[in-house]
Amino acid sequence: MLSAFEQLRVLIAPGLHNSGPDHWQSRWQQLFPAFERVQQEDWDVPDLPRWSARVDALRQRGGEADRRPTLIVGHSFGALATVHSVARNPANVVGVLLVAPADPDKFNVAQLLPQQALPVSSIMVGSTNDPWMAAPRAEQWAHRWHSRFINGGPLGHINAESGLGDWPEGLETLYFLADQAHNSVLSA
Repeated sequence: MLSAFEQLRVLIAPGLHNSGPDHWQSRWQQLFPAFERVQQEDWDVPDLPRWSARVDALRQRGGEADRRPTLIVGHSFGALATVHSVARNPANVVGVLLVAPADPDKFNVAQLLPQQALPVSSIMVGSTNDPWMAAPRAEQWAHRWHSRFINGGPLGHINAESGLGDWPEGLETLYFLADQAHNSVLSA
């Protein structure tokens, strides 16, 4: 499966306060050092246009030197920034994994997000007891964006506090997206 990741560029888009060392996103970067992290200027201020612009900037910076198709893994507010970025310009992005997205209404950004299908393949993973957006609400957004929805069960906010370690189920979902992307690139 590593070969699928070698043929793709993988970007990690953390949520508020960044993802600490015990968060599955950080652990994935330890497992796969080529994965790149979107860095925000201020991790404590959820400003969707600014966060999305940082996703754009990393995508473009790599696009100049690295033309591999891109997968983006967004968590919480980073998932919203990912959606905002890709909806405006899907160039070279072949898929997004949206994990425990924050509720757009809690941040007054619903009007800035697309109300129709995303222009790339997408999978959303939600949790039945996520304090930032419960699974039924996440499923509504997934339906709106034509994202495949996976109900992860009671995993909280699917973060370090959830005690998931490397979160193998999430990694399996990313492998699925990578395979899907690889197959679509080969058939193009």
